[in-house]
Amino acid sequence: MNLISIPALQDNYIWLLDDQQGTVIIVDPGEAAPVLAELRQRNLTPTAILLTHHHHDHVGGVAEIIDCYPQVTLYGPQETASKFTQNTLKQGDEITVGQQTYQIFEVPGHTLGHIAYYSAPYLFCGDTMFSGGCGRLFEGTAQQMYQSFQQLTVLPEDTLVCCAHEYTLSNLNFAHHILPTDRDIETYRQQVQETRKKGLPTVPTTLNLEHKINLFLRCHDTDLQKKLGFILPVSEPWQVFARLRERKDSY
Repeated sequence: MNLISIPALQDNYIWLLDDQQGTVIIVDPGEAAPVLAELRQRNLTPTAILLTHHHHDHVGGVAEIIDCYPQVTLYGPQETASKFTQNTLKQGDEITVGQQTYQIFEVPGHTLGHIAYYSAPYLFCGDTMFSGGCGRLFEGTAQQMYQSFQQLTVLPEDTLVCCAHEYTLSNLNFAHHILPTDRDIETYRQQVQETRKKGLPTVPTTLNLEHKINLFLRCHDTDLQKKLGFILPVSEPWQVFARLRERKDSY
């Protein structure tokens, strides 16, 4: 398989997964033009579009792509069903597209109906988990997002986290602000600074790396809890997650 990231809009990534047999899936096409250009340049035919949630920067290109490729099968959560004719997915579903079988997770938080798709080693998680961070809580609660993270954190360490935005440097700057002496965070922050200076993407990331540098995956860390002003022991780790998200929102 060949994973392709297409920069789109201001800081989005649209994902293509090419089976190297001329067909490809598309994940969260926020706009059509760059996708269509990539398909034509590589002589690829899309077989399916996978949607994670209903926000326009993830679905804005769907209609035009389907106009060009009417044979495409569309998959998405219940919250996108009012916009498109699709196969609606829920927690525990599995779909097979080409050579890949995807397990479906419901991951509310960013939106209430957000889903993620996992087919080893690929995790297409939309705006749930970012490299070094998590999505804003536009519709759900911190407790919901924390539970969503718990579903994803137990996936294999070599999982490729294919998130939908280039937020890594901002997230690591925040993490450094919270834990300024953390060596893993600072080392990787410097690497990301160099990567972005070259105009290169910082994703996909791996779950193994995220366990080291993503504070939202470290809510059981007592050093982090102390930095956030908690009195130990903390009985509800989701409260640590909530305080982190509040701090990030105002950072």
